[in-house]
Amino acid sequence: MVEALLFASRDLLSAEELAIRLPGGADIPALVAELRRIYATRGVNVVEIGGKYGFRTAEDLSYLLAREQVEERKLSRAALETLAIIAYHQPVTRAEIEEIRGVSTSKGTVDVLLETGWIRMRGRRRTPGRPVTYGTTDAFLEHFMLASVGDLPGLEELKGTGLLDSAVPAGFTVPVPNDSAELGAEEDPIEDDELFDLDDTSGEAEHDDHG
Repeated sequence: MVEALLFASRDLLSAEELAIRLPGGADIPALVAELRRIYATRGVNVVEIGGKYGFRTAEDLSYLLAREQVEERKLSRAALETLAIIAYHQPVTRAEIEEIRGVSTSKGTVDVLLETGWIRMRGRRRTPGRPVTYGTTDAFLEHFMLASVGDLPGLEELKGTGLLDSAVPAGFTVPVPNDSAELGAEEDPIEDDELFDLDDTSGEAEHDDHG
């Protein structure tokens, strides 16, 4: 039954959504674990992304579908840096992103990431100007095949892959990512009608990236 539900669903399903359709008392984690074991060596695998489950093509066979994929526009370096900062530092405002990057961040860069569906506006910071805070989405986790943001590489992993200089400054740390849907103590919710009126999604002055 779990296999049929996951196969037929276009979207990933949570344990709660599966439980609604299964007999009472069904051990969802055990059932999913068994299904993952069965499909571990198949052409499709059962994956967990953002606490939800679904079928995805096995990673070692993804090349077979390469010709069927739509070529996507590559993100700029500024967009990739901004996405990484949001992923690790969320909830974060545009001013905070700029402080970390050391350069200004244009509204267009943030807009591109919003259009991809990889980031979202979480709330408003309880500071002057009430700037918007940003965080990642389930679409971000799905695209990068992460079960949670906690699976993002830490300091040693980043150094091991060459993404960070092995001789990093003393005291340098990589924050532990947290994409909890609950607003923090310094965040206020964004009202639904505000989402249609946010010409400047950060609540701050617009300016361009430069380096």
